[in-house]
Amino acid sequence: MHTKLFHIVFSVIFLIVGTTTIFSQENPIPGTVTITKSDLEKVKDSATTSVDTSKKKKPFLDGVVNMKAKEYEKLDQKKKTVTLHDEAEIYYTDFELKAGRIVLDYEKNLVFAGRLKDSAGNYIQRPVFKQGENVVEPDSIIFHTKSKRAKVWNSRTQQGELFIKAEISKKENDSVYFMKNARMTTSKNIDDPEYYFLVRKVKFVPKKKVVAGLTNMVIMDVPTPIGLPFAYFPMSEKSTSGFIMPTPGQNNRQGYFLQNGGYYFALSDYYDLAVLGDYYTNGSYGLRAESSYAKRYKFNGRINFRFENNIQSEKGFPDYVKSKQYNIQWSHSQDPKASADSRFSASVNLGSSQYFRQSVNMNNVGSGLNNNLSSSVSYSKTFRSVPQVNMSISATHSQNTNTEEIDMTLPTIQASVDRIFPFAPKDGVKKGFFKNINLQYNVRGENRIRTQDSLFFKPQMFRDARSGLQHTIPINTNFKIFKFFSVSAGATYNETWVLNTIKKDFSSTENKVIITDENGFESFRTYNFNAGIGTTIYGTFNFGEDKRIQAIRHVMRPNISYGLTPSFDQYFETYALDATGINFSNYSKFEGGLFGSPSNRLSNRMNFSLSNTFEAKVRDEESKKGEAKKVMLLNNLNFGIGYDIAADSLKWSEISVSGGTQLFKQKMNVNFAATLDAFAIDNAGRRIDKLNMDNGGSLFRLPRANMTINYNFSSKDFGKNKKETQQNELNGGRNDDLFGRGVDLSDSRQSLFDENEEKLNNKDLEWYNYKIPWDLRLAYSITYNNSNRQEEISSHSLMMSGNFDLAPRWKVGFSSGYDFKQKGVTFTQLRFERDLESWRMSFNWVPFGQNTYWGFFIGISSSIFSDIKYEKRQLPDRVFR
Repeated sequence: MHTKLFHIVFSVIFLIVGTTTIFSQENPIPGTVTITKSDLEKVKDSATTSVDTSKKKKPFLDGVVNMKAKEYEKLDQKKKTVTLHDEAEIYYTDFELKAGRIVLDYEKNLVFAGRLKDSAGNYIQRPVFKQGENVVEPDSIIFHTKSKRAKVWNSRTQQGELFIKAEISKKENDSVYFMKNARMTTSKNIDDPEYYFLVRKVKFVPKKKVVAGLTNMVIMDVPTPIGLPFAYFPMSEKSTSGFIMPTPGQNNRQGYFLQNGGYYFALSDYYDLAVLGDYYTNGSYGLRAESSYAKRYKFNGRINFRFENNIQSEKGFPDYVKSKQYNIQWSHSQDPKASADSRFSASVNLGSSQYFRQSVNMNNVGSGLNNNLSSSVSYSKTFRSVPQVNMSISATHSQNTNTEEIDMTLPTIQASVDRIFPFAPKDGVKKGFFKNINLQYNVRGENRIRTQDSLFFKPQMFRDARSGLQHTIPINTNFKIFKFFSVSAGATYNETWVLNTIKKDFSSTENKVIITDENGFESFRTYNFNAGIGTTIYGTFNFGEDKRIQAIRHVMRPNISYGLTPSFDQYFETYALDATGINFSNYSKFEGGLFGSPSNRLSNRMNFSLSNTFEAKVRDEESKKGEAKKVMLLNNLNFGIGYDIAADSLKWSEISVSGGTQLFKQKMNVNFAATLDAFAIDNAGRRIDKLNMDNGGSLFRLPRANMTINYNFSSKDFGKNKKETQQNELNGGRNDDLFGRGVDLSDSRQSLFDENEEKLNNKDLEWYNYKIPWDLRLAYSITYNNSNRQEEISSHSLMMSGNFDLAPRWKVGFSSGYDFKQKGVTFTQLRFERDLESWRMSFNWVPFGQNTYWGFFIGISSSIFSDIKYEKRQLPDRVFR
């Protein structure tokens, strides 16, 4: 075989890859033609072409070539060709070339790779070349080995999300290709795309760039006037920096605007930064900085900072309002593999209380209706000593957006020593009262701050901080008596150190009691005792195996507990209530402290509780063997009551009743709770030491009761649950769509339904004949209040949300509800979406309320052509208060 043959084989590889480096491959593929270095030397010796022997040449092949074909492999010495027919394949190192037919003409320095025709006359076995993730699929190739140039018909290639199919392609060198009449699209069906950009001339540098000439858009094979005289598409596999185009619009209160325009900084492979801004013609503006970071097997996170300067009306008008709002979000999670003994995590959502309610950029309903913002940053460490020691340090934040009150701990330090069993034997068997005695040591230190939104991170906020440290040593044991009764007993010792106390004095000048804050180290010590006994009772009621309900099982867990806390009078002082000198009261300087204050009242109390579960054994009608299945009737039914031994009157407490169950294949959750009271109340609503039935009432009063019902079901046997709305939860809202789906106005390309929805396959594209996929979520809540004979329903509402697939790729969703107490419709949102594969069309509408909004979007889903869109929306008319 002539040496030119091998030049031609590898020139095909150079055509696709654009590289001159060839690596060795040690393991040839079985069943193929193998060409080795020794074969090359034999070919050189038998070559008829004169060779200059004065200079020793380097062997052409560095490894092993493998060739095979299903039907035949033919070497024609007369025509100087090698033909591989039917499923022809060539392998070399990490390169792979496949085609229906490969012909090597080593006399004319040409190589041809093309398709075959099947019995029906259809072309099959298109050439395919692979190297790693790079794949090119043309119809046919002609390559000249001397000039290193090639001509390719109907080449198909993918660069990221972009698919390119060119009528004719020419290879200029190892890295530059010129194409004619190329189609560029993000559609998965490159042969029959729903849209594409027709480019007359293209310069293509793989993994770097695409430079296009005259370009216009074609939709469903219909040319449109949308086009450009030239275009440039960066094709880098790495993130690149660039401008983010803003979205125009109009708002009744802020005027015309440009939103979400800015610049994206691709800082490194581990983190990035996007700086975005909004501008409104009435002077309002907004700024945002968003950054994501990640390190594989270590950690990942995201940081968002948002600021808005909102102006309503015009200066000089009575309704003129200027409001500055901000919000900071930070989420950080550590990979469990990073460290077994330490962990750092963060979930931060803080800022102005009215940010989500007044923001005109992000209409996140779950956040706008939420009443709380919370944050937590913590680091924990485990010391593998004996006994083991656990330590953590954290900072927390809780913010009520209605009252604008903020509670923070900066920081909280906790440490604990693992349980120690001082009397347990060395073999580790702990049995009985004495051997089960164990003790533990815990310490907790806090620096707690309570402030207002207006004082957040101002000097006054830190001056009001309270600090303290609490040491706790619990001692416990447990054992069994009479085999069936479990007994537990213990005592707890607490020592509290504080730096903030109070002092109460009567001021004759102001004629009132003055409370003065005092700083300085103080401490107090308390202790208590506890004991409890409980057991488990099983009962089964059999009805017979021939019955549909064969048996009912009842499990009861009664428990009696006792607690004793002595009076700590030594920590109380006396102060005058008025100027008479005869009215005095007691107080503790530790009142309002971080860890509470000691009590000067003896607590000697017993508590009785009983928990029940009921389940049935039911014949399974779907079982072919007639087997029975378990059905839960009541997950729990709990009763509880307390008896205060030390009280002079009203020794018995109210009776608490709670329970819950799951119905309809565990799709409906029903939970209820109520309080029963055997004692009467006076006209002021206070309990009196008189039975309710002796006061002209029933045996029990019902001061409070509530019930909640949640029902999730769908068309797929009650088994389909929609994905949670993560943006709602991140901003502090619900993780479902009962209060609407979160709509990030900065990116309308995201689906209003399932963001990561898998593409439908071809058989799913048929219209639904008798079954429409759907899911529905219901939440019902009612609360009854009769603590002072008012007999009122304090809250009563029904919330619902649902999503329906009217047809493949047609989705409709809604979120709404009704408040029976206020007699009005709650927040309502309607969602409509059409998935056009590569395109997406959506309409989102909030028809009434303070969040009134509508938005329409149609555009290409891919981020490459994110600017090819039409978007129109009416933002909520926020009223700043």
